Amino acid sequence: MKINARQLNLYAVTDRSWLKPGETLVSVTEELLKAGITCVQLREKHMSDEEILKEASLLKDLCDSYQVPLIINDRPDLAKKSGASGVHVGLSDMGIQKARKLLGEDFIIGGSAHNVEEALAAEAAGADYLGCGAVFGSTTQLPVETLKAICKAVKIPVVAIGGVNSDNLPLLAGSGIAGAAVVSGLFKPTDKAAAVRRFLTQLKAI
Repeated sequence: MKINARQLNLYAVTDRSWLKPGETLVSVTEELLKAGITCVQLREKHMSDEEILKEASLLKDLCDSYQVPLIINDRPDLAKKSGASGVHVGLSDMGIQKARKLLGEDFIIGGSAHNVEEALAAEAAGADYLGCGAVFGSTTQLPVETLKAICKAVKIPVVAIGGVNSDNLPLLAGSGIAGAAVVSGLFKPTDKAAAVRRFLTQLKAI
């Protein structure tokens, strides 16, 4: 297995919209890594390929120094060029099989799923882990019972994503998830180390 449940425990998904004056994505990510996040996904929807590659290169060096996987969102081609650990592809993105063909067996490939059928299909296609959601704050919210069913149905680790914060994370107790993917809950707080510690404490009880 190229990625395990422990590495997926607290999965930070970048969002530069929360950066404060004087902060960079790299400086904030380093704060989070020092505090104990276990995986980083670079998600950029509005940057050029050149800009994404530049950011990915900086984050790769940083993540490597903490022995934490760097995942690129949506773009297997940029994951390969940047030397990142892997890619996360959604249902509407380049398929898992196509990503595997491009990247080879050594790269981590994450897939998205919203029900058991999609989860089993992603696993069969070769996904190394699943991101399932949105578990909170969406009109198409994924019920906890569905999340539990997905975790029982597949052998690969499952990460809950979508609206996860320290107030609602305990609601996922007993679901079987390997961890949670968090965006604003990690990048918004002023005291990011405290936010990480709180999430890690809560995840031990999940």
